[in-house]
Amino acid sequence: MQTISLADAKAHLSRLIELVEQGEEVTITRRGKPVARLVAERAARQELPSLAALRAGQPLQTESAGDFLRALRDGARY
Repeated sequence: MQTISLADAKAHLSRLIELVEQGEEVTITRRGKPVARLVAERAARQELPSLAALRAGQPLQTESAGDFLRALRDGARY
């Protein structure tokens, strides 16, 4: 990990970005105290499948919602 002052970071930002792209971490300091850290961007997250596609693959319910709930209520409790 490399440490650099804020003034030097302003002057050499392109070089710092190249270091970060190569896997190096850079800490930027102001008056000797760390104030920021440059790290490489993580890989993009994998996209989830479409919710519409998931819904399209589900079978349709053949009975009304009321009848379905009544059957659940009456059958499971008693």
